[in-house]
Amino acid sequence: MNQYPLWKYLLIVVATLIGTIYALPNLYGEKPVVQVTAVRGSAIDEATKNSIKDVLKASAIIVSGMEQAPQGLVIQFHNTDDQLRAQAIIVDTLGDDFIAALNLLPATPGWLTAINAEPMYLGLDLRGGVHFLLEVDMDAAIRQADERYVSDLRATLRGKKIRYLSIVHMAGGGIEIKFRSDEDLHKAQNLISREYATLQSLKVADDDRVLRYAMSEKEMRETRNFAVQQNIITLRKRVNELGVAEPVIQRQGDNRIVIQLPGVQDPARAKDILGATATLEYRMVDDVNSVQDAVAGRVPVGSRLYYKRDGSPILLKKRIIVTGDQIIDASSGIDQQNGSPSVFISLDSKGARKMNATTKDNIGKPMAVVFIERKTTTRMINGKKVKTTKETQEVINVATIRSQFSKRFQTTGLESTQEARKLALLLRAGALVAPVEIVEERTVGPSLGQDNIDMGLESVVIGFVLVLLFMAVWYRLFGLVANMALTLNLVLIVAVLSLLQATLTLPGIAGIVLTVGMAVDANVLIFERIREELRNGNSPQASISAGYDKALSTIADANITTLIAAVVLYGFGTGPIKGFAITLSIGILTSMFTAIMGTRAVINLVYGGRRLKKLSI
Repeated sequence: MNQYPLWKYLLIVVATLIGTIYALPNLYGEKPVVQVTAVRGSAIDEATKNSIKDVLKASAIIVSGMEQAPQGLVIQFHNTDDQLRAQAIIVDTLGDDFIAALNLLPATPGWLTAINAEPMYLGLDLRGGVHFLLEVDMDAAIRQADERYVSDLRATLRGKKIRYLSIVHMAGGGIEIKFRSDEDLHKAQNLISREYATLQSLKVADDDRVLRYAMSEKEMRETRNFAVQQNIITLRKRVNELGVAEPVIQRQGDNRIVIQLPGVQDPARAKDILGATATLEYRMVDDVNSVQDAVAGRVPVGSRLYYKRDGSPILLKKRIIVTGDQIIDASSGIDQQNGSPSVFISLDSKGARKMNATTKDNIGKPMAVVFIERKTTTRMINGKKVKTTKETQEVINVATIRSQFSKRFQTTGLESTQEARKLALLLRAGALVAPVEIVEERTVGPSLGQDNIDMGLESVVIGFVLVLLFMAVWYRLFGLVANMALTLNLVLIVAVLSLLQATLTLPGIAGIVLTVGMAVDANVLIFERIREELRNGNSPQASISAGYDKALSTIADANITTLIAAVVLYGFGTGPIKGFAITLSIGILTSMFTAIMGTRAVINLVYGGRRLKKLSI
């Protein structure tokens, strides 16, 4: 009685070995590194490595190691101070063709990494970094969608030679089209109903030659949803340009985005890059009409008044040649002719065709570059939050077209190399579909993160030791067996988190602490049932068998209900709650294995198949 078949013992031994091996990497800690990666076709060759070595040596920065890895050139340092200094120097030395990212890489031995044994990630609260909560301006998303419809309707009506007086975006939302004649109105109405089926017609007085349209509720919901999703993609690209390792970028609710950047030491720069909506527009200069008349309020049809950075007015054509969303690559540099900061632009095929056609027909004429930046701020006015969006539009460059060009060219007129770098970064990542505002910002320093790790480990150790002492005193030999299972359970939790490459946070540590306390519940139920069977006069072997068999259903019910609660927490919770739910769920599953199957195996080895008069319980 009370004996396992060989395969069950082998299963427990294999699970213990695998769990121990994959939990080991978490004991080796991390080393501060700067991770250098090449962009835009550049490569990290020996010359690049030598230049990095020379400049770091000249700055008296000690490098503990340098190796070529799949993620780029990894430069190791003894401390974070040298790491931070080295990153700034490498960025200045290599320029925009390379990204130098701060990182903390595992100090795992090679024999463990060879079998893909890696430590689990540490979250923002344990590693340090910045947390942003961004809110997407949904009104702006709808307004921009209406403006796109205005542009498309103009082109469609002109293509069909339907005359209209004006097409404008209405202040309250929607589009208004005015006509000269009833005939043009009916033609346009039939055309729009066929080609713009998603637009809903709004009621207008019968004697007005006006058509009004608005997007349907379904289309507005899709537009808002698209704005959030597309902004997440753009923000992820910007974070990649910042060179942050293991960022968290996820949606929260209908109109908010959570961004966590572990290891970021410069939150001001990250905040500036994430919230900016800078882009460019290329327009032809109106050199026929009078700028003075436009300043006086008589702006000619087909033109628009702008101002240069020095405050002087300039008249540009309304027709846009290309916009920032048609730019596929951008890099900052220095203009070879005058030494001023510039951005080198590459267009997509559509933008290249339009630029090619425009420059071909306008050689000898001036073309302007308009810099556009939107920033949203919130102020308290009369006790209420009022959002204001400030849009800056200024002409940064006017140049005469000397020859025909299309896909590649450069833009000058920027104030500094820093502005050129920022603009190049934003153009590479793309413009935000709708403006975002940072509504919450938290910074966790690396020292505070280490304190959190120390306190978390201390709480786990204290809870673990107290449970071990209680079980050993109260249940004697059976308690020692339960302690072995509890230790194995903790090892398996860490191993599973490492295998899944999960991110451990403070709530995750709380889940582990809770699991340590809950993991012995199953053994307490089993051991108390064995005591009850002994008091009823059953033999020791029969009591052991009955204790495990009869307590199983109770243990299963208790753990399944807790597991259901953990699944619900994961499904409806946000980041920290999800972390707690994950560790709790893993702990429940591993404790079921160790507390039932693991302890039974040890008890069977100690007592199985023997004549017993009493049990140490």
